Amino acid sequence: MKLRVSAVQYHLEKINAFEEFAEQVTHYVRTAAEYESEFVLFPEFFTAQLLSISDGTVSLMDELPNYTKQYIELFKGLAKETGMHIIGGTHVTRKEDKLYNTAHLFYPDGRVAEQAKLHMTPTEKKDWNITPGESIQIFETEKGKIALLTCYDMEFPEIVRMVRGMGADVIFAPSCTDDLHGFNRVRYTCHARTIENQVYVVTTGTVGALRNVDFMRANYGQAAVITPNDIPFPKNGILMEGEFNHDMIITADLDLDLLYKVREEGSVTTWNDRRLDLYPDLSK
Repeated sequence: MKLRVSAVQYHLEKINAFEEFAEQVTHYVRTAAEYESEFVLFPEFFTAQLLSISDGTVSLMDELPNYTKQYIELFKGLAKETGMHIIGGTHVTRKEDKLYNTAHLFYPDGRVAEQAKLHMTPTEKKDWNITPGESIQIFETEKGKIALLTCYDMEFPEIVRMVRGMGADVIFAPSCTDDLHGFNRVRYTCHARTIENQVYVVTTGTVGALRNVDFMRANYGQAAVITPNDIPFPKNGILMEGEFNHDMIITADLDLDLLYKVREEGSVTTWNDRRLDLYPDLSK
């Protein structure tokens, strides 16, 4: 079985109304639809663009939940219109007076699923007062099981072991990094997770700048579709990648049957060769 995925290098620039945000999002989604993609991924914190509507400098994320209803209706409508599964990056939501950095999966039939980010960076904790998610899950789709792990989450191998053990074959990893150091931390660990767990990882980040939104003034991003490093896949584990910091979208086909074959007959079989007599089985 194959599935076609697209990932958006979302260009952040100042806007003056929600309608401008909606127009930009719609452009990317309809572009992915023209490529006949079945899944499309947006970056982490890309809805911070809505904070730029303000005439002054904005330093807090606690205004973003005010746009949640409009955000959800926009993406629900686009998922129904195109028949695609849309991972709407992450959006800051509020529940019981707590803020969460929440990834959303919009199904073509109108369902909406959520996965809050599990590990908070110092900025998220100290400057934005965002609360870490309290549970992990995977999501059933017509094309198999997927997981949504956001940016910093990919730097923790334990959590990826867990979703692999729960059956995830593809991990969608929205990200937002402001320099090459941060970008490489996420990118290198995404590669490590594909090798350790023999899964696909689809990742992307924000590009551009929001000059009046603190901590979103610089963005360093590149979308990529990453595979295990084995003979049937590209030698560098990169099935497709974008151009650094460009406003663009990438598309690639994931072959799940090939993934399953490599797990059993590959040059290495990392999942099967774990030494569970020496360390805990985190997949359970």
